Amino acid sequence: MATNNLQMAGINSHLEMGALEGRSTLEFEDESLASPGPFSNKTSSLDAAPNRFFFDDGSEDFGCRCICKSVLRSIAVVFFTNKLNLLLPCGPLAILVDKLTKHDGWVFLLSLLGIIPLAERLGWATEQLASYTGSTVGGLLSATFGNATELIISMYALKSGMLRVLQQSLLGSILSNMLLVLGCSFFAGGIVHSNKEQVFDKATAIMNSGLLLMAVMGLLFPAVLHFTHTELHFGKSELALSRFSSCIMLVAYGAYLFFQLTSNRNAYSPVKEEESQNDGSSGDEEAPEISKCGSIIWLFILTVWISVLSEYLVNAIEGASVSLNIPVSFISVILLPIVGNAAEHAAAVMFAMKDKLDISLGVAIGSSTQISMFGVGVEHYIYSCQLLAVVK
Repeated sequence: MATNNLQMAGINSHLEMGALEGRSTLEFEDESLASPGPFSNKTSSLDAAPNRFFFDDGSEDFGCRCICKSVLRSIAVVFFTNKLNLLLPCGPLAILVDKLTKHDGWVFLLSLLGIIPLAERLGWATEQLASYTGSTVGGLLSATFGNATELIISMYALKSGMLRVLQQSLLGSILSNMLLVLGCSFFAGGIVHSNKEQVFDKATAIMNSGLLLMAVMGLLFPAVLHFTHTELHFGKSELALSRFSSCIMLVAYGAYLFFQLTSNRNAYSPVKEEESQNDGSSGDEEAPEISKCGSIIWLFILTVWISVLSEYLVNAIEGASVSLNIPVSFISVILLPIVGNAAEHAAAVMFAMKDKLDISLGVAIGSSTQISMFGVGVEHYIYSCQLLAVVK
């Protein structure tokens, strides 16, 4: 009997050893973690250290892979989701042509074509950021970064001493937003929603109209003083009045921003959207395609690239006017504002087709208000300071 018991124990031990040979080391570690044995307390911290370091290395690799995937996905979304991005190679080509041939006509055309997709992507990145900030801040961001192209071009024109190009481009930008962009928005919204009446907030429209009227008066007073020759001190009174009017415009625009961000938060919220929020129903807003940090990074990258191309564009305007037989005034008033307002044009029409007319008005009229009050005010103040320094 004892011999039989020993033989049976040997057979069982062989079976257990065979079963143990087919199991992996990870399974033993899982079992030891799930159900610790009686000798688990004797395990030292040094024995658990390799497993902990292995886990940390794996998490770092996993984090790096996630970051790389998110960066590649962001690049793919920015560059491969719009057909206008086919014009992106025109920007590097403009720089290459300028370095090799110095042909202003081709440099101007390639720079103009290269800025179009960048302006559109700048507006798209602004919309992505606006989805995280709300309708009011989103409308202000759309107007601000939508005007970045015009403001950058104006700064380079002022730096190059091309005052006439500066004045005409700012004026053309205001007219383009008020007439072309707003008219196309009304037309597209009326075609899509032909069976109903589109509404907008009357108070917001009146406030923007008042600011535009203030901007007109601020520009009109120095012009009247110049053409009537009624200034007390020749060459100084006009410049002093220009500086004073530009300061008033900047202060008024700052007060407008403060009012929009504090007391009038729902200025660009559509009426139907407010009713749906009061009823508790959720709107059909699209989810952002990139993160908040990614949209800020892309805004910075696109703004820098637009500024680089704008310098080549401004430097080639006069040569392109001669080689292409196009007046400088036509380039400044028509071509430059249309290219710069490409993002605002598309955004305003899109919102009008979605029956969000308040946001369309905020983008179009808000952009004109920002150009007339802030852009013209800053450029006017800088130029008057330069002239006043020369006069003194």
